[in-house]
Amino acid sequence: MDKNSTTKTATTRVFKSGNSQAVRIPADMAFERTDVEFTITRTGDVITLRPALARQSIEEMFAILRALPPESKFGPIERTQTRDTEWDR
Repeated sequence: MDKNSTTKTATTRVFKSGNSQAVRIPADMAFERTDVEFTITRTGDVITLRPALARQSIEEMFAILRALPPESKFGPIERTQTRDTEWDR
């Protein structure tokens, strides 16, 4: 289902799957892939499912850090003096 499409509503039932409860997602609301991880949020009686943020490998994270501009491009960091307060003593 495209995130820009209209909202759909369906009624389904909870069923037992091992020690957990499960909900059947109707075919017209199903995700194309079956390996999608979800974040589940419960507020009172409302349970919201949304795709979890994609996890990045450590190599991907280092590649992102390497792509950042060099420190000199940002200029020097100005350090400010904090005032001496009573609780610092």
